[in-house]
Amino acid sequence: MGRLKCTINYDGYEFFGFQHQPTKRTVQGELEKVLKQIHKGESVRLQASGRTDAGVHAKGQVIHFDSPFDIPELGWKRAMNTLLPDDVYIEKVERVTDAFHARYSAVEKEYHYFVWNAEKPDVFKRNYAYYFPYHLDIEKMQEACSYLEGTHDFTTFSSAKATTKGSKVRTIYQATCNRKGAEIEFVFRGSGFLYNMVRIMVSVLLDIGQGRRLPADIKMLLEGENRQLAGKTIAPQGLYLWQVKYDK
Repeated sequence: MGRLKCTINYDGYEFFGFQHQPTKRTVQGELEKVLKQIHKGESVRLQASGRTDAGVHAKGQVIHFDSPFDIPELGWKRAMNTLLPDDVYIEKVERVTDAFHARYSAVEKEYHYFVWNAEKPDVFKRNYAYYFPYHLDIEKMQEACSYLEGTHDFTTFSSAKATTKGSKVRTIYQATCNRKGAEIEFVFRGSGFLYNMVRIMVSVLLDIGQGRRLPADIKMLLEGENRQLAGKTIAPQGLYLWQVKYDK
């Protein structure tokens, strides 16, 4: 029996999220279906670095699973990609020790969020970026991002539906936003993220970009520790789980 770690890309548009749901199409469901085929009808449970919601994409999701088969890493990659649907792709397969856990061994996650900030929508981006046709002050948003960096209690930026017990304290190593033409890219790197945290942060940053709030309001929101202080949770299609890092 050996443990395998896989780095995965997926287009979240036609999935009801990552986590297995009996009657709905999920990324975990497709992956476990393929593993069951490879293991000749035996069910194989996988563990992921974290769940993504319906419509959210991944360029660097990580999973692990255990298998009695002694197949070379490249063989695993080819076999799984041959059987998987076109909206999921195994980027890399590595053998790891039993001490490795896709979720609990992670030391840093990185998310990107894309906003299409133009007068007209781009029909080709409608499932991959959030359309927002209003004027935005990028410098104010960049200033606000700096207040998110560091170690804080992010209760205000966590969904009220979150099931996470315990501390809501997280450390954000990088929070930035930059414009490239009509597209604005937000980047968040941190020790971990609460449920809907990135989508709520982007929603508040867009309020600041419109002048509805001030950059320094971020401090007040963090100190308030109350989800009702922040606005709506922004749509999922602009969000990408970009990368998960582990200790060497």
